[in-house]
Amino acid sequence: MISMVMVAVGVYARLLKHAEAAMACLAVDPAILLIVVGVLTFLITFCGCVGSLRENICLLQTLAAGVLGFVFSDRARGKVSEIINGAIVHYRDDLDLQNLIDFGQKEFSCCGGVSYKDWSQNMYFNCTATNPSRERCSVPFSCCLHDANQTVINTMCGHGMQDKGYLEASAFIYTNGCIDKLVNWIHSNLFLLGGITLGLALPQLVGIILAQLLINQIRDQIKLQLYNQQHRADPWY
Repeated sequence: MISMVMVAVGVYARLLKHAEAAMACLAVDPAILLIVVGVLTFLITFCGCVGSLRENICLLQTLAAGVLGFVFSDRARGKVSEIINGAIVHYRDDLDLQNLIDFGQKEFSCCGGVSYKDWSQNMYFNCTATNPSRERCSVPFSCCLHDANQTVINTMCGHGMQDKGYLEASAFIYTNGCIDKLVNWIHSNLFLLGGITLGLALPQLVGIILAQLLINQIRDQIKLQLYNQQHRADPWY
């Protein structure tokens, strides 16, 4: 039911987007990601539900394999850099994605993936001489250092920052990439993340254990039925 709610929210958010952006940056659209996660979660939990009701061993094993695949997927972790670079490329194509990136850069005090120069991958911020954009060689305003006393945000504060060196640019913007900042944050909050992970993994582990117990019970029932069928042919039974 939770996964169906996730899919419904994702579909609703996607339908609210403008028609001209219907096919833009599907791979990094938060609404599409929510739909995909919801669908995968629904398929795995549906297999467990039907497998329990029908006492189907294959479906129960699918549930256990699916949960383990979610928890221990190395491929998902290896795609982080690719996703970040894709998000940078499509920064101006999707308002939800833009707000998400701006929030992340402000929260972690970072800019780009590895460094602020990663924003040259975006067609609007690209720093080549042939780029006609007014934002050429710039970075988003969320990369800028903000004064606590500043009441009005200067959205042009990142103009021309890619032309500057690291030392010169560091006086105006965050120069470190968000990947390193995210790794440092994880190292600083290992106990918190460990508690959250344990809380999320515990119901999944309980599901795996219960599925395995039900599989064993079904196999025992099958063996008992075969035993009874064999001994019914015995005249002394």
